Amino acid sequence: MALSLFHSTSSSIAFSSSSPYSPSSPFAIPFPTHRLSPRNTVRCNLVEPVKFNNGRPFIPVLREPTLPNFLSSKDMEETINKNDTRLRIFSGTANPALSQEIACYMGLELGKINIKRFADGEIYVQLQESVRGCDVYLVQPTCPPANENLMELLIMIDACRRASAKNITAVIPYFGYARADRKTQGRESIAAKLVANLITEAGANRVLACDLHSGQSMGYFDIPVDHVYGQPVILDYLASKTICSDDLIVVSPDVGGVARARAFAKKLSDAPLAIVDKRRHGHNVAEVMNLIGDVKGKVAVMVDDMIDTAGTIAKGAALLHQEGAREVYACSTHAVFSPPAIQRLSSGLFQEVIITNTIPVLEQNYFPQLTVLSVANLLGETIWRVHDDCSSGFEPYSSLGID
Repeated sequence: MALSLFHSTSSSIAFSSSSPYSPSSPFAIPFPTHRLSPRNTVRCNLVEPVKFNNGRPFIPVLREPTLPNFLSSKDMEETINKNDTRLRIFSGTANPALSQEIACYMGLELGKINIKRFADGEIYVQLQESVRGCDVYLVQPTCPPANENLMELLIMIDACRRASAKNITAVIPYFGYARADRKTQGRESIAAKLVANLITEAGANRVLACDLHSGQSMGYFDIPVDHVYGQPVILDYLASKTICSDDLIVVSPDVGGVARARAFAKKLSDAPLAIVDKRRHGHNVAEVMNLIGDVKGKVAVMVDDMIDTAGTIAKGAALLHQEGAREVYACSTHAVFSPPAIQRLSSGLFQEVIITNTIPVLEQNYFPQLTVLSVANLLGETIWRVHDDCSSGFEPYSSLGID
């Protein structure tokens, strides 16, 4: 039985203003499409200064908005609400391309912001439009250089707080320092908790993160956290590959990622699961020991939340080939790609390396086997639902992988 679904070109970012999921496919993941008509044409109104008439504030008479006759009453109500809301999206300098795609999907324009660095490296942020009483969303992954991007996010939050924003949501596609989430030895820091405290104290009211390294990181925040997964985007692309479902096997590169791989396998036609047992002797140093499961003659799909130096996933792929795997695919949400990751990933071990654009990939880091998928639609729809106060129990909302 071959998998078939919407096919996105592997050499370019898969992005569409409409839903990429086909409801006719048995492997499709439900994705809401009922809002595309009015939402993609909405523009936020700027907050205008108060006008005075003979020294007194001038309050204009509110009139009923006029809408085209072909819109239903539900569409009219939704469009009126969107036109009346005050929602702003601002982008940091870490991943402006993703921010622009999110704004494009939502039918909005990115807010005007001035971010620059002084000669000594200090960061300066100035909002160039009013956000008083607005719901503000700041898109800024804390990817390398992690410290600079994190500090920039904190200063952006502070600028919005001092400009009297009503609500400030930090949209963090990649949450740095997430690996330092517990003490495995004595006298260690828990940097994930520290970063959570910094974001909260800076003035953020909410956090929207994608594929946290571990679920307990959400508990480090004293504010609400919306956690989305990049799995629907990757699963959709894998479903477009002409691979027989009986030949598929999902592989976890380590024991800690078994839960993630099991959930991935269940959504991928309930594929079987294999586990690579490894022993780590230090940070960014891994040694593969053995394989749990049978991969002989199979198409192995290795699933992880991030690829840093690619040591773990490369040694796991080598082991899979030794055990008789026909092809090996690597799937990851976050492409950190610290050296020598590119050399390891492009060495011929992988049929394809599938990632998302939560972290921008430098032009010199592209290689023939690399496929970059966009999570802009996923994050954009989540922002709308958070802004509309939709419950996570809403079925289409839950199908996006939102906690």
